[in-house]
Amino acid sequence: MMLTDPRTTPARPDLAADFLAGTVVATRYVRAREQRIVAASAPLRREPRPDALLDTEALAGEAVRVFEEEEGWAWAQLAGDGYVGYLPVSALGAFEPAPTHRVAVLRTFVYPGPSIKLPPVGALSLMAGVTVSGFEGDFARLADGSAIFARHLAFVGPPLADDFVTIAERFVGVPYLWGGKTSLGIDCSGLVQLALSAAAVEAPRDSDLQERTLGSPLPITEEFTGLRRGDLVFWKGHVGIMVDSANLLHANGHHMATVIEPLAVATARIEAAGAGPVTSIKRL
Repeated sequence: MMLTDPRTTPARPDLAADFLAGTVVATRYVRAREQRIVAASAPLRREPRPDALLDTEALAGEAVRVFEEEEGWAWAQLAGDGYVGYLPVSALGAFEPAPTHRVAVLRTFVYPGPSIKLPPVGALSLMAGVTVSGFEGDFARLADGSAIFARHLAFVGPPLADDFVTIAERFVGVPYLWGGKTSLGIDCSGLVQLALSAAAVEAPRDSDLQERTLGSPLPITEEFTGLRRGDLVFWKGHVGIMVDSANLLHANGHHMATVIEPLAVATARIEAAGAGPVTSIKRL
């Protein structure tokens, strides 16, 4: 990954991270303040305004390095994948306590107390982090006093599954959302990153970075022979996951959803639309 890639380099002409002094030119350099996402999810936008392009989303519990706050927006870097952009200040909170658990199902409700009869006060998506302070019956009590069904949580650290494809398959039917990373909406590279993260495999956020850094290349044959479950198929600006030797799982703008379809059908449609042929196939 190039240090000067603006997606992952906390540097602007007027401001940069202190560790970049001597590497990039900026008017001033600052040391980051560590915080965490306290909202269910937070949009990381290209510019500090609500209608700016959504580059990615940060989930509850994610660590964030904040360099500047101004007019309700924080210019920050996500600690996990290094993505840089603008987050709503309202989505940020204290760095401690760190999450003890993460959501292990596609989506779960947050209740004001340990009862399914209470009206939910929120919902969290797969891989969101929470701090559990104790247990009451079937519920986990969170540090803020709210409650989540305990069997929907798993400890931070161990993988949720050894086969990351089983995680990705849970998102079938979820709407496509450019920059999305939740069960309310997800994009192609967000799906790959999130599924791999659930299997304890680190991956960059965007498909070009994933193509550059993940796995080993396979030969691209005319009939796409020799593929197996978990292989990643890349186009310029797009990525999908093979669920078996012939079928592709991907979040895509054609269906505006996450679907499984024959790889041959997807490749023909994508090339006919002018997006070009498959650029690589990688095996993890």
